[in-house]
Amino acid sequence: MKSILCLCVLLAGLHAVVLSHNVPDYHSDQDGQTDINPPQQLTPVGGNVVTENTTFLQLAPSNADFAFRFYKQIKSEEANKNIFFSPLSISTAFAMLSLGAKSTTLSQIHKGLSFNLTEIEEREIHEGFRHLIHMLNRPDSEIQLNMGNALFINHDLKLLDKFLEDVKTLYESEALLTNFQNSTVAEKQINDYIENKTHGKIANLVKDLSPLTVMVLVNYIFFKAHWENPFDNSLTKEDDFFVDAKTSVKVNMMNSDKTYNTYHDEELSCWVVEIPYKGNAAALFILPDEGKMQQVEDALLKETLVLCFFFNRKIYLYLPVFSVSGTYDVKKKFEKMGVVDVFTNKADLSGITGHSDLQVSKVGLSPNGILETNKCIWA
Repeated sequence: MKSILCLCVLLAGLHAVVLSHNVPDYHSDQDGQTDINPPQQLTPVGGNVVTENTTFLQLAPSNADFAFRFYKQIKSEEANKNIFFSPLSISTAFAMLSLGAKSTTLSQIHKGLSFNLTEIEEREIHEGFRHLIHMLNRPDSEIQLNMGNALFINHDLKLLDKFLEDVKTLYESEALLTNFQNSTVAEKQINDYIENKTHGKIANLVKDLSPLTVMVLVNYIFFKAHWENPFDNSLTKEDDFFVDAKTSVKVNMMNSDKTYNTYHDEELSCWVVEIPYKGNAAALFILPDEGKMQQVEDALLKETLVLCFFFNRKIYLYLPVFSVSGTYDVKKKFEKMGVVDVFTNKADLSGITGHSDLQVSKVGLSPNGILETNKCIWA
């Protein structure tokens, strides 16, 4: 029987999906406000939009493709539920794991993450993640954004020096010794670490660790920011939010009539609205035209958000105050996306220890997000 490696993908905050259907009175243009901004090249990286020409942009097509594929996988199984996840967290964790994978196990992970080695070299993948992690962790006085990785390693597990060096250098991962034979102590150590890194937003995540566990890999993202133009609390009122074409619920609805960058995609039949935060970040919200939710979801591909010609105009914007939390069994979804061997006795993770005696048993994703009137916290 193989020893067990667990992956905990903790946080989702940099990829937003708006689930409401359009109601005409809620989102209308104002005549005369049609100044055109110069076209912007908007490249999604795991849900983020960036314009800098840096190494991590090589990851953009694959990360975007993976994000939409994973979204559609969740939707096919949980069509009537809110969907909230961080594709960047998942892809980072598995890319780090791939440093120790070989043969079919490695090729399945690459394919699952949408990396085509005829278009990008394996070295470029890891360098891209290194630059991306570094960029996201750059200090910004206006935004709290922390992304990191950690390995909790059984005290008697001997890792190859190259694997250990690579995860530290390329993924800025901490390596922490853990006694998995004492599951209570191990779970507390990991949970305390997670709770601290997510500022208390995720607590008691890990439980029921198998006695065969020898390593736990953790990825986390914490994001907290304030809108550049805050919504007026006094204008937040209860209104209808349309869950589907026939069903609505009463929610607190923020509203604003300020000027925003907007774009209407005629082919997808949706609006895209950019709402800036204080600091160097912005949120993109996609609002399908009335009755076009399914069409928009079906059409979401990496190409669909690559180029937007934004118009800066005054609009009536209504946005619900909401919080979302939940968990996903990433293992089952990856298996349906062709990543199979790493979860079985066929797993070849010999690049971690030098022996083919490891397999991944669990992959947990625990997202938690709050969108409030004057701030946005994803944790």
